[in-house]
Amino acid sequence: MFEYLLHDLYPFPILQGDGSKTSVRVDFGDGNGVSYSNVSSIEDGVRHVYRSVGIYRVTATAENALGSDRVSLYLHVTCPLERIHLSAPLVVAKGREVNLTTVLSPSHVGAAAFIWWFANHSEPLITLESSVAFTFPKGGSSTVTVQVVAGSVILQDRKTIAVHEYFRSHLLAFSSNLDEHNPDVSEWRLDISRVVKSSMVQATGISEEQLLVTVLPGLPTTAEVFLLPDKELTEGEEDRTAEPLDQLSEVLLGALNQNRIEFTLRPGVQITVYATHLSVAPLVDSSESQKGSAVLLLLSVVFVGLIMFIIYKFRRKIPGLSFYAQMQNEKEREMIRPDSAVEKSPGAPRELVASLELLDTELDAQAIGYLPSHLNTKFSKEPLSCVTV
Repeated sequence: MFEYLLHDLYPFPILQGDGSKTSVRVDFGDGNGVSYSNVSSIEDGVRHVYRSVGIYRVTATAENALGSDRVSLYLHVTCPLERIHLSAPLVVAKGREVNLTTVLSPSHVGAAAFIWWFANHSEPLITLESSVAFTFPKGGSSTVTVQVVAGSVILQDRKTIAVHEYFRSHLLAFSSNLDEHNPDVSEWRLDISRVVKSSMVQATGISEEQLLVTVLPGLPTTAEVFLLPDKELTEGEEDRTAEPLDQLSEVLLGALNQNRIEFTLRPGVQITVYATHLSVAPLVDSSESQKGSAVLLLLSVVFVGLIMFIIYKFRRKIPGLSFYAQMQNEKEREMIRPDSAVEKSPGAPRELVASLELLDTELDAQAIGYLPSHLNTKFSKEPLSCVTV
């Protein structure tokens, strides 16, 4: 196996013999190939440029009147490592696991080994992955150093991380004209971080020791500001309360929302700093409470759903609900009946009145027929006789 640098021109040797009658087909293993029907005039070989790193199988096939033959070799094409960047937060929570990542440039350099050095650790941690998880057990400042070995190149980067039990952090955005002047290099980001921090101190009155600002790589330009506990108030004891940080956070957000934090990048270029939203972990130590709240919310939803299912399943067996359901059904029937009643019974009252009038007329007629008139009545003058039986 051979190793060559990216974009190097590699000469492939040509077979000896009668080249004027020998055709050659070369497959470079990256999807490209070349054929020659007469290679007698090519004494320096065949040249090819590889555009990406990797392991390639190169095959050359020669053919003439005597037959054919094939030969293969493997090329390990690599790219030299130019620079590395240790991506780590400026502030982490004590006793919480944090991810540290090494960014390589260019990103494809072949096989690489990563050597991690942590403060208060005499032995390094060696990995083949560019990321590692680590927990800082003590508060204060801690230094992390990473060394990357890629081929014959060895590069390293170092970061100092502040470890606290509580802190606040906010993501920041800038005026769009800042992107036009962003070269995306670490030195420029460091200078802008210092300028932003100075502007915040002037606008809010917050102590410099309680502010940390870092400009993040990439475009659009963004940054993150950290609010740290006051060392004088927490000296000799653990910073177990975040109330002062909440007050400082309100002051800082008020200044950002009022556009009072700005700076001059160069004459005629004014940059304004804005607040976007809270970062993923504004109070890292509150993760347990957040998990507890989520669990309680989930249990509440499950409990309410169970109660609704029981009510729906056994509503006929519960007296109060059965009576209420019966009343509802009766009300619904009453609301449906009037229409049909109006349609079917318009003549009922008239029939009842007519029947009553007919009844009165018959009674009057009977009374008149059974009571004789006084003009036709005759009285007998004969004495009454009694008959004993």
